[in-house]
Amino acid sequence: MSIVQIQIPDSLQKSLYDLASRDGISIDQFISTAIAEKLSVLMTENYLKERAKRGSRAKYETILAKVPDVESEPHDRIPTV
Repeated sequence: MSIVQIQIPDSLQKSLYDLASRDGISIDQFISTAIAEKLSVLMTENYLKERAKRGSRAKYETILAKVPDVESEPHDRIPTV
């Protein structure tokens, strides 16, 4: 484990304590979870960008052409106003 010291505004610290307490977890656990969630989002974004670089518009259109041209089911339609 590593120790990290940070300075945060008092209002943010109060919210942090309140939320951690409400969830029944320690401040350390709350912060670790928040960091893990943020890292996951950023890593997923990078992964998707790399996957997109390997994409092919021609292959996409070939696959899309195989989709039947039928009317959608009533429960799949967006209601019109």
